[in-house]
Amino acid sequence: MTAGPCRFCGAELEHTFCDLGMSPLSNAFLTAEQLQEMEPFYPLHVYVCGRCFLVQLQEFESPQHIFAEDYAYFSSYSDTWLEHARRYTEQMIGRFGLGPKSQVVEIASNDGYLLQYFKQKGVPVLGVEPAKNVAEAAVAKGIPTLTRFFGVKTARELVAQGTRADLLLGNNVLAHVPDLNDFVAGIQVILKPDGVLTMEFPHLQHLIEENQFDTIYHEHFSYFSFLAAQRVFARHGLQLFDVEEITTHGGSLRIYGRHAGQGGEPGERVRELVARERRLKIEDLETYRKFSGRVQETKLQLLEFLISVKRAGKRVVGYGAPAKGNTLLNYCGIRSDFLEFTVDRSPHKQNTFLPGTHIPVHAPERIDEVKPDYVLILPWNIKDEIVKQMAHIRSWGGKFVVPIPKVKVLE
Repeated sequence: MTAGPCRFCGAELEHTFCDLGMSPLSNAFLTAEQLQEMEPFYPLHVYVCGRCFLVQLQEFESPQHIFAEDYAYFSSYSDTWLEHARRYTEQMIGRFGLGPKSQVVEIASNDGYLLQYFKQKGVPVLGVEPAKNVAEAAVAKGIPTLTRFFGVKTARELVAQGTRADLLLGNNVLAHVPDLNDFVAGIQVILKPDGVLTMEFPHLQHLIEENQFDTIYHEHFSYFSFLAAQRVFARHGLQLFDVEEITTHGGSLRIYGRHAGQGGEPGERVRELVARERRLKIEDLETYRKFSGRVQETKLQLLEFLISVKRAGKRVVGYGAPAKGNTLLNYCGIRSDFLEFTVDRSPHKQNTFLPGTHIPVHAPERIDEVKPDYVLILPWNIKDEIVKQMAHIRSWGGKFVVPIPKVKVLE
């Protein structure tokens, strides 16, 4: 049985990368009233294309439904992520000489978390953000924002209105696009002849090597190696000329692209990464077949830890309500019998319940009231920030736990 055609090359999908069972949409947080209603679950079954090696999920829910008017993710509630955005802005202005006559366009600009820094430097900006409530938060900050999904149609409309990008960027959006070819073709349309694009996305190499299976959820339609990304952009007349390996989201790539024929050969970092991925057999199906066993082992480790500490009478709560945490908790079958509650800094998630597991979400102050023995850090990618913010739990003997790449109590 196949899962239909590859969203990039059209080959039939028949090779499993990872099957995490049935899971709800990872950002579909629930109100108390909704707890009594039917909740939709969808297969979280990931395939790898045997022709182009794009790792991907089938599309069960449209982006229009996932990124609805009450989308729960706001980028500005992570200090680490804001600092990442500020540094990126400084780097791009310096490297490409951006100024008052330049145009920066960000796809999936969220609440203006990044474009605010370009605006502060006097660089004209435009955000394209499909989630209405998030886009409104950006507009309230003074960031011009178009509430639309991006693709060829939107790109052509913007060009017709006189908007083309000197710098086009998209952080953690490439994975969220079901119609991948339309999205990248739109980039080719809106990018100025001498313009530059940058995209950031979690690197498939890290997902495999560091067992980051919780980064798989229905909002992420695709998972990219550099070789796969290079192939996708080349098909639409765009050359990836540079790449940076960055630490965000457990290990990501920042790719740099331009119109084909606008520069020389790709740089040394591109050549080195291509050679490494080939050395790691990122285009060998056997690499993908080995992954499922490691995922199952992590599930067993986490359940064994929780069972042992609960039998010892200890209290365990969570920190954070990220999408990755909902994949982890639903796959492992962890509900409030193991994890009493979790907390999150975002007021948009507080006083709700996690999808599927129905674990309540409170403000961080709830931890101080309860004084738990263990705090399970669900957004493990920013664990250093969280440990620093919540260091005072050690005053009552509290300890932090991370689940990925394997269960570990932080001393």
